Amino acid sequence: MSVVLSRLRHNLDAMPSPDPEQPGLVLRDTFGYSHQVLLIPPHLVRALQFFNGYATDSELREWMVRVMNRFDVGEEMEQLLRVLSESGFLEDENYERMREQAYSEFASLPSRPAAFAGGAYPECPEDCRRFLDQFLEEAEELPEAEGTMMGIAAPHVSYEGGWECYRDAFLALRRMGPDRTYVILATSHYGPPDKFGVTRKAYQTPLGETTPANELLDEIRAIASDSLIEEDYCHSMEHSAEFHVLWLQHLFGANVKVLPILVGPSMADEPVNAMHDALREIAARHGDKLAWVLSIDMAHMGPRYGDEREFREGDASIAGHDEERVAMLQAGDIKGFWREVRKNDDPWKWCGSAPLYALYQALPGVKAEPLRYGHWNIDDSSVVSFAAMRFVR
Repeated sequence: MSVVLSRLRHNLDAMPSPDPEQPGLVLRDTFGYSHQVLLIPPHLVRALQFFNGYATDSELREWMVRVMNRFDVGEEMEQLLRVLSESGFLEDENYERMREQAYSEFASLPSRPAAFAGGAYPECPEDCRRFLDQFLEEAEELPEAEGTMMGIAAPHVSYEGGWECYRDAFLALRRMGPDRTYVILATSHYGPPDKFGVTRKAYQTPLGETTPANELLDEIRAIASDSLIEEDYCHSMEHSAEFHVLWLQHLFGANVKVLPILVGPSMADEPVNAMHDALREIAARHGDKLAWVLSIDMAHMGPRYGDEREFREGDASIAGHDEERVAMLQAGDIKGFWREVRKNDDPWKWCGSAPLYALYQALPGVKAEPLRYGHWNIDDSSVVSFAAMRFVR
C-alpha cells in the first residue's frame, strides 16, 4: 500500500554546492532545530519534488526506477527518506520533536547567548572591542541633525560588507548617550509575518549582558498582547538584533538597557495595528528617555534571491529605486512608501520595510536623514543594498 510522503520543510536553506568536486544541492536548517548539513547528489535533487505533502512513496519509487534505469532502488530510496527525516528536514514527528526541544531549551536559558561570536565578529572581548574600534578610526564629523534626533537605522548585512554605514549610523547615535532605553526594531527573518517577537532575556555578547527593558515590555503587552510572541525562539538565531546590540554595548557599556523587537513583514492585520498603537503610546509616555534603533537592509537582487539576472555592486537600477523610496522617508510620506513597497510584492525585496513602517507609526511626524548609502556583492552575482540614516522630528 502506498504511503503519502511527508512534506519537505519550506524554511530550509538550499544552495548549490560550492565544491565542484562534490556537486549537488546543500540543505541546512537556518532555524537551528537541526545542525545537520545535507548534500543531495545531483541525480536525486529532483526527487525532492515528491516531498510535497501529497505524493506517495510509490510515485517516488517509480520516478527513481525510470531516472536511474534500474529496479533495485529500494535501498537508496529508504536511505533518502531516513536521512531527511533524521535530520529534521521533513514535516514529520521527528521534526516536531526537535522543534519543541529547541523551543524548550531556549525558554529555559537565563539569557540569550551570542549566536555569531567567533564568526561574524571576534569571540574574545578585547579583540571584539578592537574590531569595532577599527571602524571608527578616521571617521569624519557628521553634520548636525535638522531636528530633534529620535534614533537611527543601520544595516544588518555583515559588518564586513556594510561597515561604513554601521559606523556612520552609530556615530550619530553616540550623541544620544548611555542613559536611554534603546528600542531595537529589527527585521524578523524567521518569525510569523504578522507578529512581533520579544524576549525578557538579557542579550549576551563577548562584551557582557544587556539590561532587559522588561517594564517597557510589560507596558506594550498590556496594550497589544495579541501582537506579541514572548520568548520568541527566533531571537536565538536572529543576527539583525544581535549585531546592533553589540554596537550599543560598545558605545554605552555592556549593561545598556535594550528592548529588542523582531518585526514581521506584514503590516495589514489588526494585531499589527494594536502594536503600532502600543509603540506610539510608549513613545509619547516616555519621550526622550527612549531612543530607536532600526536594523534594516534594502534591496536583495540576483540569483541568490530568486532573480534570473545577475547584479553587481553599484548597479544603477538598484540605486535609483532605493533613492525614490528614501526620498519618501525623507518627506515623511510613510503611506506612499508603503504603497510603493507593497506594489507587485516588491520585486526589489527590501528587507526592512516593516520596521520602518512601525517606526513612523510610533513617531508621527518623524523624517529620515540619509547619512550614507552602500551596496555589497554578497556573492559574485547577487547584491544587497543598505544605508545609514538618522530620524528626526
